[in-house]
Amino acid sequence: MKQAAILGVTGYTGAEAVRLLHRHPNIEISAITGHSRAGQPISDLYPNFAELNLPGVIKIDDVDWRDIDVVFACLPHGASQETIGKVIDQVETVVDLSADFRLKDPILYEKTYGRSHDFADLLENAVYGLTEFARPELPGAKLIACPGCYPTCTLLSLAPAFDAEMVEVESVIIDAKSGVTGAGRKASDSLIYSQITDGAHAYGVGVHRHAPEIDQFLTYISGHETLVSFTPHLIPMNRGMITTSYLKLKDGYDIDALRQVYKDRYEDEPFVSVLPAGEVPHSRHVKGSNMCRIGLFEDRKSGHIIIVSVIDNLTKGSSGQAVQNYNVSQGWSETLGLTDIALFP
Repeated sequence: MKQAAILGVTGYTGAEAVRLLHRHPNIEISAITGHSRAGQPISDLYPNFAELNLPGVIKIDDVDWRDIDVVFACLPHGASQETIGKVIDQVETVVDLSADFRLKDPILYEKTYGRSHDFADLLENAVYGLTEFARPELPGAKLIACPGCYPTCTLLSLAPAFDAEMVEVESVIIDAKSGVTGAGRKASDSLIYSQITDGAHAYGVGVHRHAPEIDQFLTYISGHETLVSFTPHLIPMNRGMITTSYLKLKDGYDIDALRQVYKDRYEDEPFVSVLPAGEVPHSRHVKGSNMCRIGLFEDRKSGHIIIVSVIDNLTKGSSGQAVQNYNVSQGWSETLGLTDIALFP
């Protein structure tokens, strides 16, 4: 039984980590931190946890690290690297859900997130935890950097095509949409009900900070420098995410050959499903689960394809993938704690 600390429970990803880990057969939640709510029971923050036997919320400085095996760091970018730098030598494993250890180039990190990266040695050795493509690196990993929600949804849908070198790498256009929980749990005029409901809008147009993360992985897996066109949108639902990507096939390939590559690549994956031809993925069909569903379509524009992918941004896009990564790192069954089916309707 591994003892876990969940850092940053005041945010949605921290709460999702609690929801998933409290039933994990090999993990006990020993510490929960939330600086602004220290001293309170977690049920004050999330009444849905009222019946669970959980420790109270404390400050990070009050955690007894001698009792902790694994840290799930659900902290804001910047704060995460500082905390991890202090505690990583005191625990077996750190699973970071922030962006602090995703980008391998500290200069690119500074340009993207507007602050320096002060732990380049940790950055170099962090495992980028897109689980389905990171399994060889995860066993025994000290620091696991979980991908962002947009990159997870996007990369699972694009990686097989790039790995097989079947698409023109300069042709990628990604249209992405997320529920409001993707913006975090904070008080903001732009997130109140009356200003979110009954509408949708693009944001971070041409400059969103997840685009370099997508570029980095697609460049790595294809061996060709890749720069995607990526536009995210906020839509009025609580949780869920959909990406629609537009690509051009290389000469000599067609949709049937591409679909076979995806079927073969994901055939044995517990959390990725390639849908039958003509079936469109719906975000409502993966809500609350660790599933990713992918649909491949032939565009009416000759030689072009459309790939649609859906996940729950808080589960597969964040805390669920974090648990999945930790399971693999320990040599456990990958599905431990993650077998809940989606909530529908």
